[in-house]
Amino acid sequence: MQEPFAKIAAGTGNGSTPPVIPKPPFACDLDMETEIAAFDALKPRLAELWGTIFPGDEEHYTSVVVPSLTLDQGELRKLPGASFYEERLLFLLIRLRNPRARLVYVTSQPIHPLVLEYYFQFLAGIPSSHARSRLTLLCAHDSSPVPLTQKILERPRLVQRIRFGIPDPSRAYLTVFNSTPLERKLAVLLGIPLNGVDPRLSSLGSKSGSRKIFREAAVECPAGMEDLHTPDDVERALVELRRMRPGLRRAVVKLNESFSGEGNAIFRYPEKEGRAAVHDAMRKLEFAVPGSTHASYFGKYREMGGIVEELVEEDGLTSPSAQLRINPRGQVVPIATHDQILGGPHGQTYVGCRFPADDRYRVEVQETALRIGAVLAAKGVVSRFSIDFLAWPGGGGRLQALEINLRMGATTHPFLALRFLTGGQLDPRTGLFLSLDGKAKYYRATDSLRSEAYRGILPEDLIDILTFNRLHYDHGSETGVLFHLMGALSEFGKVGLTAIGNTPQQAEELYARTVAILDVETTYGRRPPTAPVAPAARRRRWPRHSRTTTT
Repeated sequence: MQEPFAKIAAGTGNGSTPPVIPKPPFACDLDMETEIAAFDALKPRLAELWGTIFPGDEEHYTSVVVPSLTLDQGELRKLPGASFYEERLLFLLIRLRNPRARLVYVTSQPIHPLVLEYYFQFLAGIPSSHARSRLTLLCAHDSSPVPLTQKILERPRLVQRIRFGIPDPSRAYLTVFNSTPLERKLAVLLGIPLNGVDPRLSSLGSKSGSRKIFREAAVECPAGMEDLHTPDDVERALVELRRMRPGLRRAVVKLNESFSGEGNAIFRYPEKEGRAAVHDAMRKLEFAVPGSTHASYFGKYREMGGIVEELVEEDGLTSPSAQLRINPRGQVVPIATHDQILGGPHGQTYVGCRFPADDRYRVEVQETALRIGAVLAAKGVVSRFSIDFLAWPGGGGRLQALEINLRMGATTHPFLALRFLTGGQLDPRTGLFLSLDGKAKYYRATDSLRSEAYRGILPEDLIDILTFNRLHYDHGSETGVLFHLMGALSEFGKVGLTAIGNTPQQAEELYARTVAILDVETTYGRRPPTAPVAPAARRRRWPRHSRTTTT
């Protein structure tokens, strides 16, 4: 059954442009046995590519990027501007620094030309025209709240166009945000290996799977129970947890698969003891996502399962994370550590991060994560992934592991931005990122900078604002601000940014100044500022006719 896939690969590298008539196989033609066999047959090719291409990143290859958020669609519908999160992986344009590399980037909707131009300007040493000639942009022209990968699979001609963008399938691979059976099917149809976790191993990164991996790695995690599926399971677990932790005031109920803490619910223990009191208190669960109900939440809980664990409540607790990669050769490689910034109604939702994690526990977080990574590698995981922790105040080496995310996460793209801009690398001894001149770099980043006043701001307007206010990243000092999610501004009033400095303080000041400038600029034509603005954040005086007016 492998012959058709070989013919597809061989047929796309002849340099001509064949008629846009889809070639088999089609998604509907693949039975599960054939799909898995073809997927497994492609895996060794990824290890070969890692051995020949990436040591120097000077060989020719094609990276196919499908930044699909293939997650729970009910929760994603509640995420403002979810479709524009596909823009976050545009930092992978860093691959085009290699003048022989090609990139195929697929989205649900077209990317604004100015957004692309914004990223091309950062490819130092490479003419933008040369980089653009090696970039193939494709889109499904479909804004529906369906995973991008599903949209592609439903369009055989789009699959074929992706194939046309791969000159040599033997030197190509598929990069995705997260791996599911949809991404596996797409990799098989394209005839290229998936640079991500085998979907058959994805349960290792669920909330239940994470707790089991932590125990195997001898890493402490909060008291709790996993592999729960019904409200009755949750009630029993809550009663047992209170028995294990007398005096516990709150617990957290988590869906096995959730995004940025949005599958969490807070349970408050009643004064009375016993199952009946817990049963009554379950009706008062406090959900991280507004609008969730007991019925909707536990409908998902029955489908995917979940956990219950204690909510650790001590002053000064922080939530660091570690990012790692297990490469196709089974090596566990540290990428970064961050201090996560949490918000939302109960402080359970990710809203941003600081890089690197605090000096008091950064190395400990990295070393503990490597132990967990070794367990995952032994089980055959190949993936980027992150691990969330709790760190006790004052350091002292006490950590608790919270969960594993076997996918790219919210801290992936700001770190890609740092690499994109500086060309530096992580020092694994210290956990610091060093630019090419050996200078340590720091940043503050968010996906969630949002204001009603930002709505109506077009990408052109944002470019005007950052140009007038000198918010560009400066290659000389290697400091400044990089924006992403620019496409979400006009409709949702939402944008992401990474503020890079040479000290933690400088990164924080850049971040604060940028937010202040945006707040002032977006009052233009609406209403005057309600308070004076600090001089550093005050809008520069330019002739009226030189600005783009927003409405």
